[in-house]
Amino acid sequence: MNQHNALLSQSAVALRRLIGSKELSPVELLDACIDRIEAVNPLINAVTATCYERARGEARAAEQAVMRGDALGLLHGLPLGVKDLEATAGLLTTYGSPLYRGNVPAQDNVLVARLRAAGAIVTGKTNVPEMGAGANSRNVVWGATGNPFNPNLNAGGSSGGSAAALATDMLPVCTGSDTGGSLRIPAAKCGVVGFRPSPGVVPSSRKLLGWTPISVVGPMGRTVADACLQLAASAGLSAGDPLTYALDPLSFLLPRHVDLGSLRVGWTEDFGVCAVDDDIRKVFRAKIAAMRHLFRSCDEVKFELGEAHRCFDVLRAESFVAGMHEAYQRDPASLGPNTRANYEMGAKMSLVDSAWAQAEQTRILGRFQAAFEDYDVILSPTTPVSPFPWTELYAETINGEKQENYYRWLAPTYVVTLTTHPAISLPCGLDHAGLPFGLQVVGRFRADHQTLGAAHAMEQAFAASDALRRPLPDLSRLRPADPPLRSIVTAPPVLDGAGAASGVSAV
Repeated sequence: MNQHNALLSQSAVALRRLIGSKELSPVELLDACIDRIEAVNPLINAVTATCYERARGEARAAEQAVMRGDALGLLHGLPLGVKDLEATAGLLTTYGSPLYRGNVPAQDNVLVARLRAAGAIVTGKTNVPEMGAGANSRNVVWGATGNPFNPNLNAGGSSGGSAAALATDMLPVCTGSDTGGSLRIPAAKCGVVGFRPSPGVVPSSRKLLGWTPISVVGPMGRTVADACLQLAASAGLSAGDPLTYALDPLSFLLPRHVDLGSLRVGWTEDFGVCAVDDDIRKVFRAKIAAMRHLFRSCDEVKFELGEAHRCFDVLRAESFVAGMHEAYQRDPASLGPNTRANYEMGAKMSLVDSAWAQAEQTRILGRFQAAFEDYDVILSPTTPVSPFPWTELYAETINGEKQENYYRWLAPTYVVTLTTHPAISLPCGLDHAGLPFGLQVVGRFRADHQTLGAAHAMEQAFAASDALRRPLPDLSRLRPADPPLRSIVTAPPVLDGAGAASGVSAV
């Protein structure tokens, strides 16, 4: 592991620059990533199906293109991890569900196709909760993903495999997606960056309800610049997502310059409606105290967001009813507890509920704008609790108060989802338990460039502070989780037949 440390710890931006200048071979980089995956993945279970032989062939072709002096894509030669909710041609795509344990798509979806066209080399899939339901990346096909700082704890979700793979330098580029916080929460728990863009910036061709703004695809990275690099390679118009629109993807390539000294910053512990652990509140206030001198102003903001919880309940349930109806009608027992709970919640709702939720979301958006009359960005904790054991499906209680359902603890992120504002989770030191703390930075309506620029400037300033800089896991101290992360597997993936013919393996 040590021989590759200096190489793999570099950012995706730096690695791409080295490839372009012929100082680094894509073959060398891929081999280093595979060695790291084989050494570390058994301890955290972040990467699921792999396609090493195909990737090696693509890396050799990428190396030849560099030597010929060909025009190179933004991600040329960079190994890529794809969240196991995105269809990948010839590579097992299970959605973490026994229903799809042998599913090998014939085509990449739009996101994966764009990243491959930019030169990224698909190396493996990253773990998720079943069907992306919940913020603990565990399922009966692959098992659970352990936190890179302590594998006995959860890595968040639903992009938990991607976040853990990035944090441990297994892969320089990984994809994510976000409905209630699926990008931001695992980024916070693993100490990496996760950006939820405004709806329509990056196409999501897999969502059945194409007109809903609550589910988006977005980038993850070890730095804000890495997230911007992926965004520049994936953003833009696609008829596969009717919310997309014409834009200049390359405008995202470099984070916009933002002077922190000019920023009017507002902060909130809970948006007025979210349950947040008392220790997390205390940690957050200490973080604000440590950074407030960086800004023009930094003030607490109060919110009145109406019935945000019920609104999210309805809108989330709609998407699960659309996606799970056929499977549920065939065999309800084929769905896991989270997925089934969401379907059954939605099946009980009426057109009246749906119409009310659409109208309430519009009202919430209007109320949210009041804060941005006086502030440029809003800061909050990304998650309301420290990472908890992976064996616990979700945070059942916060401050001793029982949570209404399995996703209520995601409220600090899903209330922002309802507003459709861009938001990024930025690594911000450690919490009271010595685990990564994520700072949620929420930008103005459709101000994606400015939000990324502000986060980039904060990231640079935080690097000089022991209390605020990005924490790094100590891989030499990782030990197997107890119980083992794969102990919950009851429907292992099908790796023969179509899978084996496609060069698919599992790690």
